[in-house]
Amino acid sequence: MHLDELTELMATTYGDRDSERGLASTIAWLTEEMGELAQAVRKGTREQQLHELGDVLAWLASLASQLGLSMDEAVSRYASGCPACGEVPCRCPDMALS
Repeated sequence: MHLDELTELMATTYGDRDSERGLASTIAWLTEEMGELAQAVRKGTREQQLHELGDVLAWLASLASQLGLSMDEAVSRYASGCPACGEVPCRCPDMALS
C-alpha cells in the first residue's frame, strides 16, 4: 500500500468524524499515539509496537487528508537520500535537518 492509498482509506473510513473533530483534535490524537508508540518501543512487545506504529500512521494519514496534502509527495523529499546533503548514508554534521 502506498502512503496516499492509506490516506484515502483513512479518509473513507474516518474522514467525516475526523473532519468534524478538526485539526486541533487530530494533532492531539496523533500526539497521544506518538506517546503510546514511545512507550511500546521502550517497554512493549513487537506486536504492541506494530499496533502503535499503525495508529500513528493512521492519524498522520488523517491529518494529511484534512490538510489536502499528499503523504507520498511529502516523503518524496527523502527519495534520493538526505534532503540536506543528498547522500546515502547521510554525511551531514549532527542536527543538519533541524
